[in-house]
Amino acid sequence: MSYICLILSGAALLINGLGLLGRVSARDSGIFNVIVGTLQLILAGSLAVSAGSDGGLLLGALGIVLFGITYLYVGLNSLLNLGSTGVGWFCALVALIAVFYTADNIGRDPFLAVLWLSWAVLWSLFALILAGGKSSLSPFTGWAVVLTSQLTTTVPALAGLSGAWPAGPFPASLTAVVIAALFGAALLISRARRTPVVATTGHGAAPVAEPVSA
Repeated sequence: MSYICLILSGAALLINGLGLLGRVSARDSGIFNVIVGTLQLILAGSLAVSAGSDGGLLLGALGIVLFGITYLYVGLNSLLNLGSTGVGWFCALVALIAVFYTADNIGRDPFLAVLWLSWAVLWSLFALILAGGKSSLSPFTGWAVVLTSQLTTTVPALAGLSGAWPAGPFPASLTAVVIAALFGAALLISRARRTPVVATTGHGAAPVAEPVSA
């Protein structure tokens, strides 16, 4: 179930990244975020009910709830023009929790720890744009989201569903290097193309992350 939520997050992240770049309209991305957020909250509720007292599953359900709420919030923000400050501060909270998940997974699942760290960086960027008013970061963030979205969501989810979740330090280290390179590429592209800044209250933004049970 967590892998399904991860794929949904990858789709939402891609749409939001394109929205930041002005390639997807506010209404279009808003409706998509509402759909994804609602589905994730339903799946998270189902996971929490079946988890019982299993701390690991409950942590996974918590992550899905946090990001399901975020997608729903972003969607409503885009459709109703609520103002981006609230969702920006919520992104900051999620970024802090992502740091906790990173530290919690370093020992037992370094690959997942790398994914959480990359999501923490993205959510921090969302917070800076939406709550901090740093709209100049929108082009870089949009490209960073587009370039990293599938590597940090869809690809790991498909690997997990096929029973090939990467284990050990080497895949984690390689993934970290590739993700860092993609962030660098996003910076270069955003400077070269000088993409017009998108008003954050119109398109919004959302973090990608979903917790995964390896």
